[in-house]
Amino acid sequence: MAQVAFVKTKNRSAGIDRALDLLGFEVDQRGHWFVKPNFNSADRAPGSTHNDVLRTIIACLKEGGASRIVVGDRSGMGNTRTVMQQKNVFRLAEELGFKTLVFDEMDADGWQPFSSENGHWQQGFAVARPVLEAEGVIQACCLKTHRYGGHFTLSLKNSVGLVAKTVPGEGYNYMSELHSSPHQRRMIAEVNAAYDTDLVVLDGVEGFVEGGPAQGKRVDADVILASRDRVAIDAVGVALLRHYGTTPEVSRGKIFEQEQIARAVELGLGAASPQEIELLTGDAESEAYTAKIRKILDEG
Repeated sequence: MAQVAFVKTKNRSAGIDRALDLLGFEVDQRGHWFVKPNFNSADRAPGSTHNDVLRTIIACLKEGGASRIVVGDRSGMGNTRTVMQQKNVFRLAEELGFKTLVFDEMDADGWQPFSSENGHWQQGFAVARPVLEAEGVIQACCLKTHRYGGHFTLSLKNSVGLVAKTVPGEGYNYMSELHSSPHQRRMIAEVNAAYDTDLVVLDGVEGFVEGGPAQGKRVDADVILASRDRVAIDAVGVALLRHYGTTPEVSRGKIFEQEQIARAVELGLGAASPQEIELLTGDAESEAYTAKIRKILDEG
């Protein structure tokens, strides 16, 4: 069973701590960790990862004995360094003692090419090598729809920030291909086959049910999710979006027939059905909320 911790809360830090306790997450003495936030833009959450989320994850890793923590990303809607400056990430790094990495500024050796045999990328794609070399990887994603063809941007879509737009010395634009392809949602899932993640934290205290990824129709969803399974947490995220009334694309059909999720299942990346997902709660309010989402998950 794929476990998804489900905590009803307005407090991001307390919610994450509770979710990780429910999940039984431990750092396991691994020294080198990479944290992948959603820094697609500098817009306030859920447009980008809230700094309270980042702060809480870093504290968890520090308490668990992590000796090296790197936070890195590639922005899709702006200059990555500028986005991180606007979000005060560099100042936070000095305060909390973690390293930062701006993927746009890496040379060609910083990117690991992957072929796309039996996939939908015409020339394969390239993933940030520091993520592949880390001993542990944590994703911090948001709850939102995506108006540029992804339909929703949760954990699977957040992984696109690990892929190069262009590799220095090469002329090919991977993101132009992605955003113009009719296979975009399948290609999103295929990126996830290139790396493993140890934990996904999804901030659903606020969400976009229309628009996104930077701005959209905002709802107070009052939830923090955590899971080791990217497919399971995205399925629960889609159920949450449907609960609050979302776009026709996200509402249509069964949740596990959504192209991002269906392709991820084909690739063996996680839970293959709602019946393989266990929702973990620890209080009456979360349990009541979960019952509503469970019904949508099972029916959809």
